Amino acid sequence: MNGIWFILIGLAAGFLAGAVVKGHGFGLIGNLIVGVIGALLGGFLFGLLGFVAIGLAGNLISAFVGAVVLLLLIGFVQRKGG
Repeated sequence: MNGIWFILIGLAAGFLAGAVVKGHGFGLIGNLIVGVIGALLGGFLFGLLGFVAIGLAGNLISAFVGAVVLLLLIGFVQRKGG
């Protein structure tokens, strides 16, 4: 059951991050995938900083931050390469 919540939170975070980071989105499906990967990244980054995501809101914030960071990194790499 935790895996399903993780995916749902990642999907919501990807949708929100795609709305916030204009110009670096990948469409609805792409942003949802970025959200799931960003949830992993957000958990890792929060752990490095010593923060703990507690509850649904904390996990959503962590995933959102990770998705935004991932979208910005992908946009930066695309600008450098293209």
